[in-house]
Amino acid sequence: MIETQMIEKLGHSPTLNTVLMVEQTLKEAGEVINVAELKKRLPKKVMHQTLIQILDYLQISGKIIIGTKGILWVYAEKKELNKLIQKGTEI
Repeated sequence: MIETQMIEKLGHSPTLNTVLMVEQTLKEAGEVINVAELKKRLPKKVMHQTLIQILDYLQISGKIIIGTKGILWVYAEKKELNKLIQKGTEI
């Protein structure tokens, strides 16, 4: 329901290239960063409203967490997850 409402609100949607650029920048950050720092690290300028739309999408899809101190990439890809499982201790 929330996703449907979000889609209906959007008049203009970010391009896939822009979404992927933001995702890659957040992955490479490896730490909590705020929106201003994210804007500085992006290879191309992104309008503020577009960036907020992308961050909303990434949060809804479970790839990031947005907290009081900033944004953190939390999504683990399957290959990374398999490596962590192999290193883990079985109980």
